[in-house]
Amino acid sequence: MSKRFFKEALSILIYIAIGVLLFLILNHFVTRANVDGDSMYPNLENNESILVFRQAQVKRNSVIIFDAHGEDPTATQKINYVKRVIGMPGDKISFKNEQLYVNDKPVEQNYISKEQQQKGSEYNYNGENMKNWDISKLSKTKWTYNKNATVVPKGEYFVMGDNREISNDSRYWGFVKKDKILGVAHTLPWSTNKTARHNINSLAE
Repeated sequence: MSKRFFKEALSILIYIAIGVLLFLILNHFVTRANVDGDSMYPNLENNESILVFRQAQVKRNSVIIFDAHGEDPTATQKINYVKRVIGMPGDKISFKNEQLYVNDKPVEQNYISKEQQQKGSEYNYNGENMKNWDISKLSKTKWTYNKNATVVPKGEYFVMGDNREISNDSRYWGFVKKDKILGVAHTLPWSTNKTARHNINSLAE
């Protein structure tokens, strides 16, 4: 075999190695996922493809992907949920008179309808309706884990789906631990519409 053949083969191997290395590096920082269900509607739709930024900082209003196994008692095996961060560590969360409060301050939620902000944000489970709630009330009477919590614990987050009326979220089972979070979601540039993209990509603070 000629030297030329070896040089060409070596060049191909180098390109392959570089490609594999770039893939591994990119996969460490970002991956792709599909939304399963309507709990984030209208800002994320069922089967919509999204990007998941693995190393992004989680902030209030970030939309996160996390492993719900061990958080939601009904998740008996590894399953990923997508929800919006409402409460950061140390936050006090409450809902009264059809208004959501964080640390006793009313929260603007222009990313969802008035119906979801109000009636949709009540606690509704198996025919039970709780019009007013806070972390203390939920943790003592409704949650399997996080019993007697009064604020969001250190290293954990309180999350809710945008489609509050059907979302299975922190109201029903408690907090999401930081080590369960797989990343922060962003929509693809060509997906859904401008308003929905803004509501997913641009509201973290």
